[in-house]
Amino acid sequence: MKPINLKEKHAEFKTYWHPHQIAIVDNMQVLLAKIQGEFVWHAHENEDELFQVLKGTLYMQFRDKTVVVKEGEIIVVPKGVEHNPMTKNGEEVHLLLIEKLTTAHTGIVEHEKTQHVYPKI
Repeated sequence: MKPINLKEKHAEFKTYWHPHQIAIVDNMQVLLAKIQGEFVWHAHENEDELFQVLKGTLYMQFRDKTVVVKEGEIIVVPKGVEHNPMTKNGEEVHLLLIEKLTTAHTGIVEHEKTQHVYPKI
């Protein structure tokens, strides 16, 4: 048991759209990610997903609207809701994500950005 410094952990990787696992809490995992640009439209049929913006501004696209999530804010995407996270103007955004260990990165969608293994840091 020791503190985890999120800024130091984010400095350990440079890849976009590739979450890194920093902790497990019961059947949930805590992930860090760096994002830039647009991701992939997808849904998680059986899992909710929590995004916390640590740096920058996240634009969470839904089919009927886009929600702006600013630094220091969170958004929970309910299970089954199609979504597509993105950033604007080349901004690098740092996220903390909390989701079940069983959550597939892009749900049932297979894309070149899909990750099947999250490195532990």
